[in-house]
Amino acid sequence: MSLPSLGSLQMSEPALVENFHRETVRERTFAQPIVLWDETLRDGEQTPGVHFSPEEKLRIAELLSDVGIPLLNAGIPVVSEEEARAVRLLAEAGLRAKVLAAARTVPGDVEAVIRSGATHIAIFVAASNVHLRYKLKMSQEEVLNASLAAVGQAKAAGLHVAFVTEDTVRAPLDFVERLYRAVQEAGADRLVISDTVGIMTPLTFRWFLREFRRRVRPKDWSVHCHNDFGLAVANTLTALEEGVNSPHVCVNGLGERAGNTSLEELVMALESLYGVPTGIQTNRLFELSRLVEEVSGVPLAANKALVGYNSFSHEAGIHTHGILANTLTYEPLQPESLGRSRQMILGKHTGKAAVVEKLKERHATATDPLLAELLKRIKERSEQRGKVEVDKFLLTYRSLYEHPGISDAEFWQMVRGLGIATEGT
Repeated sequence: MSLPSLGSLQMSEPALVENFHRETVRERTFAQPIVLWDETLRDGEQTPGVHFSPEEKLRIAELLSDVGIPLLNAGIPVVSEEEARAVRLLAEAGLRAKVLAAARTVPGDVEAVIRSGATHIAIFVAASNVHLRYKLKMSQEEVLNASLAAVGQAKAAGLHVAFVTEDTVRAPLDFVERLYRAVQEAGADRLVISDTVGIMTPLTFRWFLREFRRRVRPKDWSVHCHNDFGLAVANTLTALEEGVNSPHVCVNGLGERAGNTSLEELVMALESLYGVPTGIQTNRLFELSRLVEEVSGVPLAANKALVGYNSFSHEAGIHTHGILANTLTYEPLQPESLGRSRQMILGKHTGKAAVVEKLKERHATATDPLLAELLKRIKERSEQRGKVEVDKFLLTYRSLYEHPGISDAEFWQMVRGLGIATEGT
């Protein structure tokens, strides 16, 4: 059965919306409850150039917990003493959200998570041939044995264990089946499938998930989708339609390369397009987005869905006229649902209706000739404005984000400071 979109029904017969949800539930197998697994503090921090102090992690974690996120990844404690302190800080903070920490299939990594006080662990290892051959330099049998040992070690310590493979979707399916069945039998509580380089499409991912479910029969499963082709949210929604119960998300879609599944986009799609409750206080999503933007130092794109600065801004005359008549003409949901407000922008494309509305702010009115003259001046002023400030901003932005992290000059200064000999010195 081909289902219409909710958006196509909102302006027709309201009774159809209820029928839409009824048909959606029948066609799709959404798990209840959906356990949103937030990766902002782990994969989000792996965004090039981003670093969170333990105190910054706590600040973000407290808001994540307050808005209703049930599970958050605090980081990989074996990485450094500072990272271990961050995980302990979150584990001891009394958050409503459960605190998870990550580990490779290495005894020392697992032990670091046990010492951190986290109640949940994500044990990860690569699965695809390219990773095994060129990165891990391990055989499938070695990966299997290391995985079973790590799961056993974590279960013996009383941790809730999620088992994750990197690059699951490019790994041989027979190996995926053998590995995941083995770790589940060994006590892994949740199985995580990763589209590490974002190559899945909704159709191919649906096939993979159905095949995985048929072969492995997971009791509790999760997906970790990357956004290299801009499909992370679409693929995660596909996974949820197939019954996956714990999707990974990142605030503002942060993460390696092009990032991960955007928390705010996934939540609002579930709530508004599917009618599936998430337990999230959606009216605080913009507050959360702004906090992560501030702490990460990664500015939101103006056209970022839902939380970008232009998402509820209108300038074109046709659009502003429609919005002033009824917001549903050009807005699929109310900005207040995200803790936002709409803006009417005055500029080159402004129409008469927006000017009249703007004048109302100070109880002013104008005759048609005066309105026409005011509109003419607005357009002229907008077109005459130079782009010096914009150019300056773009140069600064590019210099920060084209080469984030330690600069070449800083690196070679460190090298010289350690007395390492280089050619020509």
